[in-house]
Amino acid sequence: MNQQQRPLSALPSVFARVVAFVSILIAGVAGALIGFTLVDLQCQGDCDIPNSIGLICGAITGAIGMGIVAVLVLRATGEWKELEDRK
Repeated sequence: MNQQQRPLSALPSVFARVVAFVSILIAGVAGALIGFTLVDLQCQGDCDIPNSIGLICGAITGAIGMGIVAVLVLRATGEWKELEDRK
């Protein structure tokens, strides 16, 4: 298809979406490790439940934070490409 015939779309490329998804997964894993380790260093004795809570909270916080960053980056990239297409 020619560039002129292609419908306009704000949807990022498949590669960009895959990179964003993988970065969210990596941030979730990193957040889980940080949350688990933070609680594990402070806890003594039976720490299964507190460690699990730290792991889950860290994973959720990391994934949500990276999700926000990924959405902002994808939107900025879309706007940048739109400005280039206008020229």
